[in-house]
Amino acid sequence: MVDNPFIPQTLVGRQAELHQVSAILSADEDLLLAGVPGIGRRTLIRWAAKQGGARVVEIDCLRATSCDRFLQLLAEGLMSVFSEADELSLIQRWSQDQPVILQSSSSGRATLVWHLSSGKEWALFQALLTLPQIMAEWLDCRVVLMFQNFPHIRSWDRTGKWEHHLRHEIQQQSRVSYALIATVAEQQIQPSDLKVVSLAPLKDQDLQPWLEAVMTAKGFQFEPESQALFLTYVQGHFGDAIALARRVWLDQRSSLPLTVIEPHHVHRSALSLVEDLSVTFESLILLLPHSQVRVLESLALDPTDSPHAREYIQKHHLSRGGGLQGALASLEQKGLVYGAEHSYRIALPLLGFWLKYRLG
Repeated sequence: MVDNPFIPQTLVGRQAELHQVSAILSADEDLLLAGVPGIGRRTLIRWAAKQGGARVVEIDCLRATSCDRFLQLLAEGLMSVFSEADELSLIQRWSQDQPVILQSSSSGRATLVWHLSSGKEWALFQALLTLPQIMAEWLDCRVVLMFQNFPHIRSWDRTGKWEHHLRHEIQQQSRVSYALIATVAEQQIQPSDLKVVSLAPLKDQDLQPWLEAVMTAKGFQFEPESQALFLTYVQGHFGDAIALARRVWLDQRSSLPLTVIEPHHVHRSALSLVEDLSVTFESLILLLPHSQVRVLESLALDPTDSPHAREYIQKHHLSRGGGLQGALASLEQKGLVYGAEHSYRIALPLLGFWLKYRLG
């Protein structure tokens, strides 16, 4: 497997958002970062934390199917961040008065383990939430708890007890902030004191210098038309830009001494990339209701900033009224379509390209 040399070592095109997030975290405030998958949400949090000398503990709530699993992921996240010998000594000292044991796993890594009877999970949760503040005080640093796919916590925390306590506890801690990663900034996950930052697609003028630099480093140069085509295909989505740049490089490096990337090279690489992704895209489409698939297909074939227009609905045989609005809202929550602020376009450009190619 070939490593991806196009993952940047610097932050690309998010300086304004970096300043905003850094200010929030340095002020000991908490954050909701909204944006579609692949647009750079976690990368931005990591850079802001690094700028402020903070440690980042990452927990993917999509993997937390129960309170037991959530506790396990929280413990694993903490141990992956605080893993040096002196840090483990501090955790060992802390654990002596807690319902957990620090021990080495079969792989030699230190882990937190516990043996609790049913109903005792709450005490363990309270104990684990104190550890970030204690470590931050002992190590003179800050800690950011980053919860990805945060709304999924409600699949098992139906009364909101765990979520409420988590927020309340961290708000009381002077060296710990939390960052919730979500697709859209839904009102139900926005308490009044939570700062909200939404990530829009990158502008072409931000992507262009990165694209030129990484391709030049590999011995290639874009023609103006091929660069414009590349930017059209990725539409400011950085994850798709990295994937397509890598595919162009892989497709053309066997053709050296070819050094100029022409439009047909970009188009051919885009086609081969979405063909590789077709199984994933097909699986995604199969999980969607027919009404949402119709909206996606319509936007792929005929982009518009007015999907509610009568003529557009009639042309593409879409549901009227609440049915269309519900499909658009659901697709936006899934990170597949942007809302009105970004003209209702498909949020994952390669998915849109694949749909248009498949239907065309």
